[in-house]
Amino acid sequence: MSAQDGQRTRVRVEHGDKRVRAYLDGHVVADTLRPVLVWEGTHFLAYYIPVEDVRAELVESGPGRRSPSRGEATSYTVRVGGTEAKDAAIRYLDSPVEELRGLVRLDWDAMDAWFEEDQEVFVHPRSPYHRVEILPSSRHVRVEVDGVTVAESGSPRMLFETGLPVRYYLPKTHVRMDLLEHTDTATGCPYKGTAEYWSVRTGDTVHRDIVWSYPTPLPESRDIAGLVSFYNEKVDIYVDGVLQARP
Repeated sequence: MSAQDGQRTRVRVEHGDKRVRAYLDGHVVADTLRPVLVWEGTHFLAYYIPVEDVRAELVESGPGRRSPSRGEATSYTVRVGGTEAKDAAIRYLDSPVEELRGLVRLDWDAMDAWFEEDQEVFVHPRSPYHRVEILPSSRHVRVEVDGVTVAESGSPRMLFETGLPVRYYLPKTHVRMDLLEHTDTATGCPYKGTAEYWSVRTGDTVHRDIVWSYPTPLPESRDIAGLVSFYNEKVDIYVDGVLQARP
């Protein structure tokens, strides 16, 4: 814990055991058996790599954004194999958090690929304390949008995910797909994979991107493959006839 700008802030730092590698244009930027997980917010975390395990050239490019908890940052351009990524790395050389001083933070999106052991990971590092549990259920779930029943099922799969409201995944055959309009929106989740989205049209009103599905989820979430879920926050969901409070 450190005091900055008159406020006390906390940085959670945890040493990992996985082999972590980052690639850029097919070249290894970093390869470490000593990754450090740093929680940079309540839920968001990043990998910090010991500077000795960075194989790319780091060229100082100026000051980075100051963090109230981590201190002053220095930005670096990453150069490897004739390719460079500007400002793709930062270091906190004089951080009040001593453990960070010998580490490099690589920008996740600036790299082409990240691996934990030999499995590629997406979006951001996976927290060892984040859990996704998918359970089959015989509870009756009905979804309304503007008073119109859009989905109804007696065989949902209920997805419980750390820090998030329960999500109800329903077979497409139990959904009024004629009311859904597929969009170009896609989002990624390090625990579930890449989702596709639909909007719901009721009369002249279009509720954009309130429905999603994971057509090819990651192995640990395969039980929701092809099923459809609705944002609890934006629709009315009845479970066994009881209207659920919107999160």
